[in-house]
Amino acid sequence: MITASHNPPEYNGVKIIEPDGTEMGDEETIKLEQILFNRSFTTVPWDKVGTETAAPEHIEHYIKAITGYFSGKPGKGMTVVVDPGSGPACLTTSRILTEMGCKVITINGIMDGTFPGRLPEPSVEGLKNCAALVTSSGAAFGVAHDGDADRAVFIDEQGRFVEENQQFALIAQHICHNKKGIIVTPVSTGQILESVAKSEQCSVEYTAVGSIYVARTMRSLLEQGKPVIFGGEGNGGLIFPDHQFCRDGGMTAAMMVFLLSSTGKTLSEHVDQLPKRVIIKEKIATNKGAEILELLKTVYSHEIIDETDGIKIHKKTDWVLVRSSGTEPIIRIFVDADTSVTAAAFYNEVKNHIRQILAI
Repeated sequence: MITASHNPPEYNGVKIIEPDGTEMGDEETIKLEQILFNRSFTTVPWDKVGTETAAPEHIEHYIKAITGYFSGKPGKGMTVVVDPGSGPACLTTSRILTEMGCKVITINGIMDGTFPGRLPEPSVEGLKNCAALVTSSGAAFGVAHDGDADRAVFIDEQGRFVEENQQFALIAQHICHNKKGIIVTPVSTGQILESVAKSEQCSVEYTAVGSIYVARTMRSLLEQGKPVIFGGEGNGGLIFPDHQFCRDGGMTAAMMVFLLSSTGKTLSEHVDQLPKRVIIKEKIATNKGAEILELLKTVYSHEIIDETDGIKIHKKTDWVLVRSSGTEPIIRIFVDADTSVTAAAFYNEVKNHIRQILAI
């Protein structure tokens, strides 16, 4: 797959997909990169390089796979605003929801790799036009995708951006209410997910950050005979194992239609009944990620520390995760706390320790 995902278009890259539908793992990717960078490969004449196959019918297959998952027309009478962000979901999400019975209003619905309407990242700022269209049209909700549509984020009927961890928890709550088992997610996902899962007698299995780790852990647990029912990340990238083992924005949008139609509640009503948590997400440009993690490990040695990915420091019911990005020279900071006061205090405390390293 050629994609920049949620990144700006100038960061286009290549994502390798394995035969089982999951993304190539780190070890295999590094081996492939070494072959390319070292040019340790053989070339063949122009007429031996293989063939290109056009398969437009796969779009129909994908749409039918999702719409066939739900019986009837659960979206009948429901208006939805769809913002594919000029990415490939222009060909799919509006059609999926229309076939489910929804009246669909589309914005940024023409494919264009320069992303003229908004950047690929479906942020609060970037979705202002989508939110305005939701409220002016009386839509039940708005749904927006990143560049390659493996993520979906939502705007409720009041025009409010639904934080991605809330979205994850809401759909998990719905799934857990009907089926008991394990949800797989990275250590960066908010505490709200585990709270909801426990209330529905389900459990959570944590992995390193990255959808590949989630997907492969889901597969591994299923092979062990364990009941994995759902997975995903707290960024709008959700995995439905009955459908496929990769993040799927189209399926996520369809599931939201089904959830609202089956409960009769608005999206804002669902969000407002979730446990209250405060989340802070920040990033700092630096190439001193390793030094920062070592310092924090020493400073917080008296606390409960999880090193599944980066360093996750637990303080009672609050936690902070600091990890180096896998794609940029930055570190990411995630704080999850009971209140805005404790969240800000924990964030500032950790940030001050990080400044010590940055000042050196």
